[in-house]
This record gives sequence, structure tokens and C-alpha cells, in this order.
Amino acid sequence: MPETQKLTSYADVLRSLGRDDTVPDRPVVCIQGLGHVGSAMAAAVANAKDDAGQPRYNVVGVELDNSVSLQKIDAINAGELPVACTDQKFADAVKACHDAGNLVATSNPEAYALADVVVVDVPFDIDDIYGTPKLPWGGFRAAIQTIGRHVRPGALVLVETTVPPGTCEHVVAPDLAACMRERGLAEDAVLLAHSYERVMPGPDYFESIIRFWRVFAGHTEQAGDVAEQFLESVLDTTNFPMTRLAKTTASETAKVLENSYRAVTIAFAEEWGRFSESVGIDLFEIVNAIRVRPTHSNMRQPGFGVGGYCLTKDPLMAKLAAKDLFKLDGLDFPFCSQAVQINGVMPLVSLDYVDKALGGLKGKKVLLLGVSYRSDVGDTRYSPSEVFLREVVKRGATVDCHDPLVSHWHEMGTDLPQAIPSPAGYDAVVFGVNHKEYCELDLASWLDGATPLVFDANCVLSDAQRQAAADAGCKVQSIGRGEA
Repeated sequence: MPETQKLTSYADVLRSLGRDDTVPDRPVVCIQGLGHVGSAMAAAVANAKDDAGQPRYNVVGVELDNSVSLQKIDAINAGELPVACTDQKFADAVKACHDAGNLVATSNPEAYALADVVVVDVPFDIDDIYGTPKLPWGGFRAAIQTIGRHVRPGALVLVETTVPPGTCEHVVAPDLAACMRERGLAEDAVLLAHSYERVMPGPDYFESIIRFWRVFAGHTEQAGDVAEQFLESVLDTTNFPMTRLAKTTASETAKVLENSYRAVTIAFAEEWGRFSESVGIDLFEIVNAIRVRPTHSNMRQPGFGVGGYCLTKDPLMAKLAAKDLFKLDGLDFPFCSQAVQINGVMPLVSLDYVDKALGGLKGKKVLLLGVSYRSDVGDTRYSPSEVFLREVVKRGATVDCHDPLVSHWHEMGTDLPQAIPSPAGYDAVVFGVNHKEYCELDLASWLDGATPLVFDANCVLSDAQRQAAADAGCKVQSIGRGEA
């Protein structure tokens, strides 16, 4: 059956995928976007059980019809994760729901017509982050309008994407209303709400969707009530109560402020890293001592860089929303803007140290260990390693890379080796991501007589590992730690 053929039931979706499963009729939930958040949310909703221990929902993940999206669709329909991560619970949940027949994926937008709930998990980027930032509405609005052209009256559209404050009120609601008018329906024929996730990529990926505190708000009182009922049916709200805010703009602001706070405090820690390196003290030792105080337990520390899809761009959203959506002048958010700039050049601090230690990079050979933006996840979006790699090549060095969770680095268009390369022949080895494989690496055996500069850019190595490298004859340097 062609992907664009009309779907009248969940069974039609199964048949379109060549499956003849007999699956009970249940409310249908569509997840728009199967990336790092959408795929986890799809598994969470499909894994939700009723009082009898049976699945509450039949879930359809909906993606675009392009090569990257089709790979995600194929993975879900094979019972496999569409993203790289180390969380076995996530993998088990996807397989179990696939086997039960209540989790599938398609590129056919007709699936939205079946939905009682549509959860929006599509990307929202910012153009020219480090230049003149702009909000590119085209892709996001196209996604919303696709829902509006198909979704049935009475359905809930729940925006989970991190968006500029005011997006639901000033963009999503008007676009949905226009679609309803074009279909001859009442402008308020569908319900709209916002609820942001607090996904923690890594070994507790899946748990962070289900068992973490949620914030939400409805565009109307009714929409808020329906969103609350839906979220309570999926999440562990008994142990992790939700917070309902008065407006969708408040919920959107909460997510942006939350991420901005974290980004600003990371930038703040950077200047203390430079001080510690200069005067010969260990900032990580200091920060751990301060974290004993409960009020400072989440104090940040310096590192290789701020990467990933959120902290690199979200601090700019309020500034741009103030100007574009609310037509306000003079709200420049200087702390947020400066934090983005400081965090954006963090990888170059490490590079400058390596450059100086080697007496220049021209003709040198560097091994970079870690290309994802953080540990235990294969997400390379806005990775600090990309900034590092591009600049080190400009300075004339040859760079090889490895990451245990990345076999193909999409942004750089290159394949990576599966095994950690031998350090022989390299002038420097840079540890950029604290993946488990690197944290547990037996440096003495791995070095096997090689003596490259060992540079720890992200508190990857333990004291014992750094000492082992030094004992093997390597010069060892670290971000945030002065040389003894």
C-alpha cells in the first residue's frame, strides 16, 4: 500500500507495513518526530499499561519521507532503537512494544487522522547562533500545518518540542485554527497544550521520560485538563508530581529558562577553570568540595564544550521571542547571549593548550576520543568535537577520531572505527567525552610504549589514569587543573 493511501484504522497502518497482527482497538497516539526525544516518548506511551496490565495506546511514530527519517522508521518497525544510546531499558521497551504490535512508524501523514493525541517532537533550530541569530519558522510551521490538515476534531495536540516562549499562542494556535477553517470546521476544533520533557540521555534515558517531574499548560482550560489526563496515564506522576502552569507561554518559558540557567552557570565555571589552570590548583577537587553544601550540589564545572541540541541554542530563544513574537524592544538578555558565545568557543581553549604543548600543530597528528556531545549517547548535534576538529585541521594537523557510540559522523560525513585506535604515531591524544570505555581504559597497556601528549579536556580520566600516563612517559595536561 503506498505511504500516502488513506488510513481508516490502526489496523490499516499495520497492513501498510506488511503486518497482519490482530491488535485490540485502543486510543491512538501519534508522535511527530522520532529523534532523541520523540522515539523515547513513543516507547513510553506504547509501554503505558492500564489497570489490567494491558497497553493503553496504539502508537504511531510519524516521520518525513527522506533517507534519514526512513532509517528511523525502519528501526522502529524492526523493534530497534532509532538512536544510539546505552540504555537497555529503552531498547527493551521498543522491542516489547514492537512485538506486541502497538508501536509502529510511518511517513504517511494520514496517520494523524486516527489520533486521539498528537505529540509534537520535531526539531526547532536557530539559524546563525554565533552571528545574527534568527528563528526559522518554516520547518516547524510546516509540521504543525501537516497535523492541522489531517487531525480529527477533538484531538489533543501536545507540543513537546522546546520552542520560543509564545510559540503556542502566537504560531501554533493560529496555524491550527487556519487549517480548521480550511476544512470547514470550528477554529477551536482541536485542543492545544504544551509540556516539556527533561530527557537525560545516557543509561537512564527511558526512565527520565517516565519518572521525572513534568511542567505543562493548556491553551484553554479544557486542553489543560485533557493534557493532564493523558500525561498521568503515561508518566509516574505519583512519585513525580506534575506542575500545571496558567499559560502555554509560561510552560515554554520554564523550559527555556531552565536550559538557559544551566548554560549560563557552565559559562561562569569556565573563567574559574582558566584561573585554576594558571595558579596550579584542581578546580574539580574544589567543585566537589563545594557540592557537599546542599544549596550548591548542582554546581557546574569547566569542560570540552557545551554541545547537544538544547544548551547551545535555547538561551537565545527568549531574546528572539521578545523581538519576533511580542514586538518588544530592549530585552537583550545579555547573560544568555554572552553564555552562548563563551560556551561556543570552549573547545578552542583545549585546542590552544594542545597547540602550545606541541609547539604548533602544523604537520602533527592528533587522536580525538569522543565525538558525541556528551557521555553514553551517540548524539553529535552541535558537538564540541566538531568545532575542535574543524579548527585543528585549519591549523595544519591531521586528526583521527573515535567514539564507541558513533559509527558514522553525520555532520562531518565520515565513518569512524569501531575499536579505539592505537596511540602509536600520534603526537597528542585528546579525551573529549567521558564515555565509559574511556573512563575504564587501562592507559598503561593501551599506550604500550607510545608517549603522546595526553590531554584530558573533560574530566574523563581518573587520578590513577593520569598518573599511569605520566609514569609511561607522557606529558599530561587537563582542563581545569593546573600542572603540579
